[in-house]
This record gives sequence, structure tokens and C-alpha cells, in this order.
Amino acid sequence: MNRISSLLAAGGLALVAANAALAQDRQGQLTGLKLSGDEPIQIESDRFEVDESESKGIFIGNVSVVQGPTLLKSARMTVYYDRQGGSATTGSAQIDRLEVEGGVYVKSEDQVATGERGTFDMKTEVLVLSGKEVVLSERENVIVGCKLTVQMATGQATLESCKEEGSTGRVRMLLTPGSQNRQ
Repeated sequence: MNRISSLLAAGGLALVAANAALAQDRQGQLTGLKLSGDEPIQIESDRFEVDESESKGIFIGNVSVVQGPTLLKSARMTVYYDRQGGSATTGSAQIDRLEVEGGVYVKSEDQVATGERGTFDMKTEVLVLSGKEVVLSERENVIVGCKLTVQMATGQATLESCKEEGSTGRVRMLLTPGSQNRQ
């Protein structure tokens, strides 16, 4: 069971990149999140299910993933395994992709991202956080859209506007001068 937790959490924490994808350093450059890959990972949920026939594991209810300063919360996290061998039950299978849904909340140090659902494709290293309102914040700086796509390998990120009826159809950003210098 410990091996399963390690594999699931390692993939689950990839979603944490959403909260840092659009953070700016003091020179205005986009910065990426530094994951704590060597720190212990703790996953908690109300229930955990494994379906070998579907090659997936599901954490259900009050899902919480913690690694170092990084916290991921959602109502549900589904981990899909590569069907090319290994076992989801023993943790020997490779993770294909992750899906989280239901009040997705990601926090690392002073950065926070929220959305309704998220996916992470392990092979392409592409993260997508989406919902009626995806909010990224760092201190007083806030950016809002509906779909955040992060290319983990390159650190490139795109936040798309909302196309739904009643929305402004635009990405909104609030930048507070001097906020990067405040602790």
C-alpha cells in the first residue's frame, strides 16, 4: 500500500504546478513550481478503491495530498494506470494520467490555485485546471480565467478566458505594485 500511495501522490502533486505557472519573479519572468520530490508524501481520503479491470485507483471524499509545503485538496482523485503491465493494487503499474474534481484547491507557500477539475497527463507532462472560474493568486496578485494549461517540461502556461454565457469572455488580472517585495 505504501508503494501505491507514493506513485499516486507523486502524480497528484503534479497538479500543484497550476498555482505557480503564472507567478512572476522580481524581473517579471514566469516562474515554475519547485516540487519537493524527495520529501515524504501523505494522502488521506474517506475511501480508496482499486479497479484492476479498469486499471485505476480512486481516492474519494475529502482528498488531501501533502508533500513538504505543498497541499492539494479535492473531493475526488482518480489515477489511471498504463495497461502495459504492472498492477494498480501493488503499485507496480506506471501512472498514465490523473484526474481531480470537486473543489480543487492547490497551495504551495504563498501561491494558491483553485478550479473545479484538473487533469495531468504523465506522458506529455501537460496539466489542465479548469472550471467556471480558475483563480491563481500570489499574495495580492490574482489572475482569473476558465482553463489553465501548463506544459510542465517547458514551463509554458496559458490561461484561457471563459466562453460561457454571462461571462466577460476575458482573462482578468490584478497586479499590485511592490507585492513581490513584501513577505
